[in-house]
Amino acid sequence: MGRITSGTVLRARREDIELRTEDGLTLVGELALPERTEPRATLVTLHPLPTHGGYMDSHVLRKASWRLPELAGLAVLRFNTRGTTSPRGTSEGSFGEGEDERLDVAAAMRFVAERGLPDPWLVGWSFGTELALKHGLAHPISGAILLSPPLRRTSEEELAAWAETGVPLVALVPELDDFLRPEEAIRRFSAVPHARVVPVDGAKHLWVGESYVRRVLDEIVRTVGTAPTPLPEEATEDQLSG
Repeated sequence: MGRITSGTVLRARREDIELRTEDGLTLVGELALPERTEPRATLVTLHPLPTHGGYMDSHVLRKASWRLPELAGLAVLRFNTRGTTSPRGTSEGSFGEGEDERLDVAAAMRFVAERGLPDPWLVGWSFGTELALKHGLAHPISGAILLSPPLRRTSEEELAAWAETGVPLVALVPELDDFLRPEEAIRRFSAVPHARVVPVDGAKHLWVGESYVRRVLDEIVRTVGTAPTPLPEEATEDQLSG
């Protein structure tokens, strides 16, 4: 047994994929699936602000794809929104201020449906939470998990729309966030009575530090319900990738 660290990659079936948007763009991404079983649920991840360094490899999303197929039986879809570059490549188009990206979310959800991936949950981080809140309800999602939601681009009407649906909504809010801290988050999310706000002591907006990454991944899996939590902190040789 070896300890799972920030650089540990566990086994999975990984595939470079492309998404096609309704306005004719090609977006690049990756799908990670459990190696030996069919997935029990799906995470459609939405990355932080690309104009400030966010992309599909932003560290929490990358570690979700490295660990959760093996540890929690999850499919993890990551992709670059329009105009975003990562080592995987560059998605066509240009940044759309969170509005044009509705077509990117739609392309991801079409891919999920075409592949028959089960029980899709949106997992947004920072800017990605705005995409989930603004555009997620247009699709048949099982719920949304928000990491460091700034609530800067989402209107009061868009947020309140979630109250009418009962679709699960969970927000992980760092104690020391740069944009929205727990007390204010609890007030803002009161517009959605069934929303669950999870304050995380000591954490900051970027979730730097392995203990905070573990907390985020545990909360994701606890919410989706595909495996016991806390997740294992060690892995066998057989569980390692390659």
